[in-house]
Amino acid sequence: MIHIRPAAPTDSAALLALWLRSVRATHTFLSEADIEALIPAVRDAALVMLEVWVLADENDQPLGFMGLDGTKLEALFIDPAHAGHGGGSALIAHAVTRKGPLSVDVNEQNPDALGFYKAKGFEVTGRSETDSDGRPFPLIHLAMLPTTSN
Repeated sequence: MIHIRPAAPTDSAALLALWLRSVRATHTFLSEADIEALIPAVRDAALVMLEVWVLADENDQPLGFMGLDGTKLEALFIDPAHAGHGGGSALIAHAVTRKGPLSVDVNEQNPDALGFYKAKGFEVTGRSETDSDGRPFPLIHLAMLPTTSN
């Protein structure tokens, strides 16, 4: 049975390995050098400083994870072997239940991710020419806009 749980310090190595597999499968616009350069930020900052939730299988092995900073979804990665099976949707639903409407930034060169978030109710709110570190990877800013009732 698949479940979502808070990350534990003992998950770090498995989550970093999962992140590497996922990024190599989905972020084809990044060179291997770009990916290697991101490892310290993921290992030493994102996995430590964010509120990390793990999608785990019946043996409690990670299949995916997300990192939240308040209502901002800073990271969502699914193991490529398990992509397309509802894990990302489950993580987002979990976050929305806990936090309410979310925001997220998506690399413009990752149209599958953009489509995924739009299908989950996120709407484009802006665009940046560079990523948060000033690299030439444009970001699309998205948010779940509050619904109005009549």
